[in-house]
Amino acid sequence: MMSRRSKRSLQASFALLCVTVVGAAAQGVGMSFFITSRGLGNGADLGGLAGADKHCQTLATAAGAGSRTWRAYLSADKGDGVAAVYARDRIGKGPWRNARGEVIAKDVKQLHGDNNLTKQTALTERGEIVNGSGDTPNRHDILTGSTDDGSPFGGDRDFSCGRWTKSGDDPPALAFVGHHDRTGLDDSKRGRSWNSAHFSRGCSQEALRSTGGDGLFYCFAVD
Repeated sequence: MMSRRSKRSLQASFALLCVTVVGAAAQGVGMSFFITSRGLGNGADLGGLAGADKHCQTLATAAGAGSRTWRAYLSADKGDGVAAVYARDRIGKGPWRNARGEVIAKDVKQLHGDNNLTKQTALTERGEIVNGSGDTPNRHDILTGSTDDGSPFGGDRDFSCGRWTKSGDDPPALAFVGHHDRTGLDDSKRGRSWNSAHFSRGCSQEALRSTGGDGLFYCFAVD
């Protein structure tokens, strides 16, 4: 038979587990923004915008926030007979909070202006800090395909890796990225941009990692 001490120890462990699970669920319910804790593993081929949105939804569900509708913050260049997509128009109206409940922006205007996005607040759906400049490995390049106001670049260049369907390194397809830690090679506005810092060397996983990325992107709850 189980001793009283063993029973008390088991009960205490069960109570701690319940508190942990309930706490994690409560954290997820209030979350409306995160960086994906992992990419899809195929470079900038995310399965298009639909595949990226699905990845956001899957990660959010695992974190206890699956009741909300999630969208990837990604712009996409126009294609043959297909209109361009603006990241800023995909993410709802705000406000958006990270997994700790901290407001990172109250609306679209603040998000693209004086927001609260830093390495310490741009957390994953698990509430974890993402490696940045100076960490090993550096993962601060976040896929966006966007200018600093959340628009696609337009023109003849493709900065969304074939509307997020390509994983090769043949030009002209590239991916534009931001720095979630607001740190770049210099202290310029572009170097510190969360959504429009520079373009990648290609669309493959290797090309993304070569400049400090891992195929991660931002997710926002639209409701």
